[in-house]
Amino acid sequence: MSATILDGRKLSTEIREELKGRTRKLEEKGVTPGIAGILVGDDPGSATYIGLKEKAAGDVGIRSQMVRLPQDIKEEELLREIETLNADARVHGIFVQLPLPQHLDENRILAAVSPGKDVDGFHPSNVGKAWLGQQAFLPATPVGICEMLVRSGYGNLRDKNVVIVNVDNLVGKPLASILAQEKVGANVMLCHPSTPDLSTYTRQADMVVVAVDRPRFITADMVKDGVIAIDFGSNYIEDASAKTGKRLVGDLDFDTLKEKAEAITPVPGGVGPMTVTMLLANTVTAAES
Repeated sequence: MSATILDGRKLSTEIREELKGRTRKLEEKGVTPGIAGILVGDDPGSATYIGLKEKAAGDVGIRSQMVRLPQDIKEEELLREIETLNADARVHGIFVQLPLPQHLDENRILAAVSPGKDVDGFHPSNVGKAWLGQQAFLPATPVGICEMLVRSGYGNLRDKNVVIVNVDNLVGKPLASILAQEKVGANVMLCHPSTPDLSTYTRQADMVVVAVDRPRFITADMVKDGVIAIDFGSNYIEDASAKTGKRLVGDLDFDTLKEKAEAITPVPGGVGPMTVTMLLANTVTAAES
């Protein structure tokens, strides 16, 4: 058996075309969707990522405003910047690029974003509503995973066993909050990567989701035949055949798992492209609201 490859790039392109249509309809009503991002410091990875979000926003007709602030900004100054964006009617979505410098209270900063503009889905109000099954913004990565499953024909997870090897606020917890709702009906288990005998749990899973940033962490002997395998890992390994001498791989042992799984996401080109796209989708939804 050879797995169906879940192509995040292709799906992302399709969704962005749909978003262009939605932004055109808003423009006809005199509304231009607007997103504002806040970057504190000059971390190269964060700067690159916020640049990708800015370009992607422009491609689908969303006005972007990226606020770049110094590494040593005081917390109260940052909170004032957020309040200014909260009050700006032209801004429908706000995100704070993580991680923040250590001297800033991440929880306090994220809670300062207006829940109605919190397109990252990190505000406590949105987190709570998500667990209660109420309408709320959710983080883009788990939303992207669910959208990918639905559009690829794997959205029916009722009574299926799902093991998520990740317990953070970006992937594990919000994904569990979606899948555990009655309308989805999955049996969800969150596992720490350090769990002893982790394969005891993953072998029972109809779907495994992993995001631990450990190359080839989940191997073929840790899953059952026909599993749906979702990978949000990001690791560079040595590879003499690559131009840079390194190659990007995920947390799944892709080459062996693809012969055992029903469906699998590659790295790169799987979940990653969906993440930025679903952030844009949240912004358009906020503008429509």
